[in-house]
Amino acid sequence: MPNVSVVDMAGKKVGKIDLSDAVFGIEPNAVVMHMAVVNFLANQRQGTQSTLTRTEVSGGGKKPWRQKGTGHARQGSTRAPQWRHGGIVHAPKPRDYSYSLNKKVRQLALKSALSDKVLTNNLIVLDELKLEAYKTKTVVDCLKAIGAAKKTLIVLEDNNAFAVKSIANIAGTKAAQVNTVNTYDIINADTLVIVKGAVAKLEEVYA
Repeated sequence: MPNVSVVDMAGKKVGKIDLSDAVFGIEPNAVVMHMAVVNFLANQRQGTQSTLTRTEVSGGGKKPWRQKGTGHARQGSTRAPQWRHGGIVHAPKPRDYSYSLNKKVRQLALKSALSDKVLTNNLIVLDELKLEAYKTKTVVDCLKAIGAAKKTLIVLEDNNAFAVKSIANIAGTKAAQVNTVNTYDIINADTLVIVKGAVAKLEEVYA
């Protein structure tokens, strides 16, 4: 059972916490994590690329020259693909790139990512992130005190508007909740900071 120190916002150790083996102590599965990351990135694609085919390009209604007797190859339209300003062959059109993964695969990927952070000592458990106003400087000072890297993911226990908006002002730092945290964000972050209350909720959901 992984044992991690709990620190306060000043970076002082205030205790220790035993993490669940089922969530934070499994053997990381690199293949499943890769599948989850590819799935996440595919689902983010807008798929709005669009170019014009020969039927959609303006003009070209008139036959450029008569069929026979000119010495040129026969042509039916100046908007055919071989012409300058012509349409595009097999033109890309808006499409949906999203697809879904099996629930067990998604959960295994998330637990693998969490366990990997524990194994690499890149997981910090924060006693609480208490903010009574929108104070980005308070969060910055906290991250410095606890030794978080430049790219940090902070998992909050609940939707604390003060914390979420204060964190949003910090480049490279992102906030998430237990129900919104995903494998990609965990892997993409150099340091994972989890509020103590969120640890219990993660274990309750995924253990």
